Amino acid sequence: MALVLNYTSIGTASPDSPPLVLLHGLFGSSENWVSRAKAMAAERLVISIDLRNHGASPHHDNMNYAAMTSDLSETLNASGHAEVLLLGHSMGGKVAMQFACQFPERVKKLIVVDIAPRPYAPTHQQILDAMSRIDLSQLTRRSDADSTLAAAEPDPATRSFLLKNLSRSGQGYQWQLNLPALNTHYGKLLEAPTLQQPYGGETLFIKGKNSDYLQNKDSQLVHQWFPKASLKVIDGAGHWPHASKPAVFDHIVSRFLG
Repeated sequence: MALVLNYTSIGTASPDSPPLVLLHGLFGSSENWVSRAKAMAAERLVISIDLRNHGASPHHDNMNYAAMTSDLSETLNASGHAEVLLLGHSMGGKVAMQFACQFPERVKKLIVVDIAPRPYAPTHQQILDAMSRIDLSQLTRRSDADSTLAAAEPDPATRSFLLKNLSRSGQGYQWQLNLPALNTHYGKLLEAPTLQQPYGGETLFIKGKNSDYLQNKDSQLVHQWFPKASLKVIDGAGHWPHASKPAVFDHIVSRFLG
């Protein structure tokens, strides 16, 4: 069953350009893209989407790229957008690639950030396990959750990113993420997107130079499915180039979108 996803819009629709749709990565949400959306909204309408089981979007027991692609189609239908500019990071990049290949008439231009159309190793399982071990019923301070995650993720910035999914209400802390579904279907998220036909539109792949998610060996596969693909590498950036080098990232995106 396709879901209508939560999304936020900023900027003004332009007769010269379809809206730019932003898709976050695993453990992320539309909130991670607020600053970039504001910067890009100077030129067009920008729509930031929470993928299923993330952010404020509905939870569902199923989690795979076919389902997330259907969600995106359903959400764009509900918001009245037949054609978009599509940008996806990491897991969101896989959704964007599958959507563009499945619905090429709906994607004017495609941007894929630091991911390739291939399977990946299970590098997040330790983090998922650590997040699942946190007893929310006993949690009184966010710092206690941070301490639990430290054994699985030593980088404070990454832990801070993960803990943005921890919200507090009158009943205590709760995860916005659907952790059980992510744990159950994590293997499916590591798989390559299902691409049945090449996307012939203009495509830009953006790589953080210090990241190994997008490698030279991926070039042949990328051009097999995205024959008009070009590549930009951002020096000094890792897997989140939009966060570590925002001005450079915005300039690259703006030039590509025109």
